[in-house]
Order: sequence, then structure tokens, then C-alpha cells
Amino acid sequence: MAYVALVPAAGSGARMGERLPKQYLTLAGRPMIHHALATLCAAPQISKVFVVLATDDAEWQHHDWRVLDDKLAVLRCGGETRAASVRNGLQAMADRVGAEDWVLVHDAARPCLTVAQVDALIREVGDDAVGGILARPVADTLKRADSASRIAATVSREQLWQAQTPQMFRHHRLLQALQACVDVTDEAGAMEALGLQPKLVHAEGTNLKVTWPEDLRLAELILANRET
Repeated sequence: MAYVALVPAAGSGARMGERLPKQYLTLAGRPMIHHALATLCAAPQISKVFVVLATDDAEWQHHDWRVLDDKLAVLRCGGETRAASVRNGLQAMADRVGAEDWVLVHDAARPCLTVAQVDALIREVGDDAVGGILARPVADTLKRADSASRIAATVSREQLWQAQTPQMFRHHRLLQALQACVDVTDEAGAMEALGLQPKLVHAEGTNLKVTWPEDLRLAELILANRET
């Protein structure tokens, strides 16, 4: 049994309003995706890190990835959605991993992941029959809006969690789930659709997802503080 990572990076990141795909925006002097890949490559339990690119991605070759060592493998099989990219990646790596090997799927847009959090996920999920994800209990008061952007209701936050990544499942089961459930926004959702209950592993709040321009500035502050 081995642990490998899969990073889908075929999206455009349109909400950032930039010319480059989001994963290539500069963060702390490097493309944003570099930080996530560097952390996964540095995790001692992970034997291989697969990154899934769009078939026509012309930006990757303009950057030097040699510092990430020989753990890194590029798969040019990205799909129209995140789920499609992950599914395509799982199929492309099938001859290089075992059916029972663990796959940790991580967002390219979560650059502040730490090796300690990867270690915690692997340790706490352990030999779980289903798998698990990093997540945070919801702390804010939640409001449901109507079509006019007015508050329709206050939603109880009790037992609600915000899903993060990595999300860790066995290769054959995750591929089966994503083949059966194509319209999901994360891997756990596909597993849930099969009637399974992934484990929630408490994550750090700094493992944020860069979605809006202000998130990029916050990520820069987190990384700068970590390096001091």
C-alpha cells in the first residue's frame, strides 16, 4: 500500500479576473501551484505527486519545476470540470498505482497546506474503510438568501463543516465513485453518493482556497509569516 497525491490543475480560475489561469499567478515569487506541489513532494509518506494539466496548457513549460525532485509526474488529461480532471487523472495513473493505494487529491489553489497537515490526515484516516478529508467546523453565522439577495433564513451551523483538501481515498473506490457521479464538486461528494461516510479530520484555518483576488494577498501573508 502506498500514498500518492493528485493535483487537478486544468481550470481557468475565471473569478480571479486574470489573463493567466489561477494556478500560475505569482505568489511569494513562484507560481501559486508550486507551493502546493512543494508541500506534497516534501511529505515523506507520499511516493508520487501527479499533476493534471489541460491538454493545451502552454504555461507549465515556462517554469522550472526541477526543485520539486523526481516525485512529480505530469498528466496532460484535464477535463472540463474538476471531477472530470480527477477522474481522467485516476485513469491515467492506473498502471502506476495499486487498487488499494491511497490517493490524496489536493487543490492547486490551496497553496498554504503544510506537511504537518498531510501527516495528520494520513495518520487519522489510517486504515479507515472509506477514507477522509481535511475540514473545519463552521464558525460563522450562516444566512440563506432569496433571489433579491435578502436574508431568507438563518441556517443552523451545528454539525456543519467546511470541506478542504487533501481528500484521501483508495484509488479503485474513488475512480468507481467518480465514474458513477460526474456532477460533484469534491471527491467526498462522489463517495457520499455511493452511500459512504468519509471521515472528517480537523484542519488548520490557514489552509485556505484562493478564489478571489484578496485571497491571494492573504495567502502571501500566511506564507511570509511561515518563513520567518
